[in-house]
This record gives sequence, structure tokens and C-alpha cells, in this order.
Amino acid sequence: MSDSLRAVVTGASGGIGRALALHLAAQGAHVAGTFRGDDDARDSFADEVRAAGGEPLLRSVDVSDRSALSVFGDEAANTFGGIDFWVNNAARLMVKPFLDTTEDDWSSLLSVNFLGYVWGCQVAARYMTSQGSGSIVNVSSVVFEQPPTDLSAYVSAKGAVTGLTRALAVELGPAGVIVNAVSPGATDTPLNDAAWTDSVRENYLRRIPARRIGSPEEVAAAIALLAQPGARYVTGQVIRADGGLVLDGSVGHEQTQ
Repeated sequence: MSDSLRAVVTGASGGIGRALALHLAAQGAHVAGTFRGDDDARDSFADEVRAAGGEPLLRSVDVSDRSALSVFGDEAANTFGGIDFWVNNAARLMVKPFLDTTEDDWSSLLSVNFLGYVWGCQVAARYMTSQGSGSIVNVSSVVFEQPPTDLSAYVSAKGAVTGLTRALAVELGPAGVIVNAVSPGATDTPLNDAAWTDSVRENYLRRIPARRIGSPEEVAAAIALLAQPGARYVTGQVIRADGGLVLDGSVGHEQTQ
């Protein structure tokens, strides 16, 4: 990764987004991120990015607001001279039985978890198609392949993100832009903390072949691979970073002769 990589990461204030911003900074990248938090927290994280070796641009942006996200993207492109790598990561979690969900529930979750990705892809594509190159990554989730109960809206959004990724890979490919998704499995993030009980953790540890829960840094490293020049022929893919969770179909069969 060259020192001149110009990256945008939505949801950079915590979890995978924060880890990714620091990972890219350690490679010498310019990193623009949407950040939730007060001025002191934002300034402190900007100092962390600089200390890691990157140049930060952090702004408080509602990714569901198309206009605000466009203004942020323009500022990042103008500040850094373009955009090479855009990662749509900002998301919210809602755990609620399907029959209890309301119109407002669906609207508020999809506006961030899906439309926020659409708007991000539009901003990124505008600059990348103009310069003839670029890489977009949408952070999905293995819940699309293995849906848990009470996550209907979240799962639906991740399924839509997968469809968006595949469609844009076809449409933007002729302009030199690759579009992929990275699908994390069980990962220790603030987003999951509120919904994970000890029982949830135990179930994951039993089911994941790697026998451990992933870290944000591990998922960030997988995402960052798609910024490398060697990834230019990878597009339209959903890359799992899940410790093998989706592969494990073991149910305790008795051995036979």
C-alpha cells in the first residue's frame, strides 16, 4: 500500500471502523472517517491516527443523510486530492421480534444500514470513475447466510448490501472500479456488546471452528487487503472473515462403519 492511499471509512468511531482507520494509518494512508462523539473524543482519535502514521480527517456525519455524506466525501476528495478506497461500515443493530417491528423501526435501520451504503457508493463512484480506478468495500455480515432470530431488519439490510455490491461490481467494473463486501462473523465490537449475553458467547465459541471470537483488528486487516494493487482483479465478491462459522454444519453425528 502506497503512502498516498486516500481512504474514507464510515463509522470510524468504534469497532471495525476504528480498527480499520488505524490499520490504514499504519500503512501511511490519508484517512477520512465519519465519527460519532464529542470534540474531545474526535481530537483524541485524530491524534491516534497521526501517531499511527496517517493523516486524519474526522467529521460528525449522519450517513443516512445523502447530502451530508456527499459534502463529507467532497471535503475528503478535495483535501486528499481524490479517493482511492471507500469503506461503508457505519451501522446500527436492532434485535426485535419481527411481529413487533414498526414502520419507524424499519425506516430508521434501513436508512443507515442500507441507504447509507447506497449514498456512500454514489459518492465514491463519482470520484473513482472520474479517475479511472478505485476500490469500494461494503461491510456485510454472515447473518445474511445464517439469520438469527429477532434480527429481521438487520439481516434484510445485509442481504440488500450484498445485492448492491454485486450489481455495482458489474456496472462500475468497466470504469476500473472494484466493489466487494467483507462479511464478518462473531466479532468483539461495541455494536455487539449490548446484545451478547454469556450464553451467546458460549454458543459462538462452541460453533466457530477457530474456537474464538474475532477481533475488529482481524476484520480490518481483511478489509484492507482490498486496497492493495494485487486485489484489482477481485470484484463482486463477499469475503467472509468469520473463523469458519458459516462452514460448520456439525450436529454430533454418531460414527458409522
